Amino acid sequence: MITHDTVRVELGERSYDVLVGEGLLAQAGSHISPILKQNRVFVVTDDNVAPLHLEILERSLEDNGISCEAFVLPAGDQTKSFEHLQKLINALLSHKIERNSTIIALGGGVVGDLAGFAASITLRGVDYIQIPTTLLAQVDSSVGGKTAINTEHGKNLVGMFHQPRLVLADIGTLDSLPQREFLAGYAEVVKYGLINDPDFFGWLEGHGAAMRDGNRDGRRKAVVTSCQAKADIVAADEREAGQRALLNLGHTFGHALEAETGYSDMLLHGEGVAIGSIMAFDLSVRVGLCPSEDAARVHRHFAAVGLGTGLDHLQGVSWRAEILVDHMGRDKKVRDGRMTFVLVKGIGEAFLSQDVAPDDLIQTLKDSGAS
Repeated sequence: MITHDTVRVELGERSYDVLVGEGLLAQAGSHISPILKQNRVFVVTDDNVAPLHLEILERSLEDNGISCEAFVLPAGDQTKSFEHLQKLINALLSHKIERNSTIIALGGGVVGDLAGFAASITLRGVDYIQIPTTLLAQVDSSVGGKTAINTEHGKNLVGMFHQPRLVLADIGTLDSLPQREFLAGYAEVVKYGLINDPDFFGWLEGHGAAMRDGNRDGRRKAVVTSCQAKADIVAADEREAGQRALLNLGHTFGHALEAETGYSDMLLHGEGVAIGSIMAFDLSVRVGLCPSEDAARVHRHFAAVGLGTGLDHLQGVSWRAEILVDHMGRDKKVRDGRMTFVLVKGIGEAFLSQDVAPDDLIQTLKDSGAS
């Protein structure tokens, strides 16, 4: 008997469940079938995930009388582009997708974002389901309905809020992740503790290494806790008018680092978030908001599990503070020309600020290794 935990995202008529457990991929058809408008789905995945998980999903769908067409995209953040969005939509239309059809995103955050965005605009909107196969996608990008692609001007600047009908987070798929990919997702797990749950951060200090090394109970607890935290925030602020913006802790810095590395595998999203979170704590210490001991704890924990903690994590890259600030100025959270940062008064005490002095920002970047 396969057991799972259920996290409910409460959004009125658009509410949906996030199921977390092991073996969910093999049972996907039985969970998906009751919510379909027609027994036909379009599976979007990538060339890393397809050899590992696509056949299992297709078999489960077939066993439940659901026909499917699968589209395999190139893996990597550079796939979140207008070019690949257009190719995917043309493929869907060529296979005669209908308004009652459903798209299934099988993969990590890139697949989820791109497939979700395609679902939001194809035929003026069709249903989609998230089956996240990476830790980052399970605890963050698959929940909450944010869909987007990148442009030459920055990350996630073109997209829609389009909620999925269901999320199936199979913990077993995490076994196939390289450790680097797992740790990139782990940075997003830590984020929830740093924002408003110091007890969870304390738990992670004691269990993070075991999770990294494969502890299933720890992984399941971390995913459930993270999804519940995300669900609560999304239910209160679906379109990021206020509280939901706290989920961007470390992201203003991290997105700038990703932009400077061309959204390549040189720096994974979660690695940028880890370094960016430390920068947010360091900046908060610099301006007298946060105790230095709290920043030191965050630094120690990321280092202890094997995540980079500064710009020197990328060997051979020359970082210029002014260029990174220019990238930050293109962030979608800019309001009236002013950058918005998530700062902290301590672990579990995050808040939004538009009052960061340029000199403090530049010095924080330089202290992290920029010139």
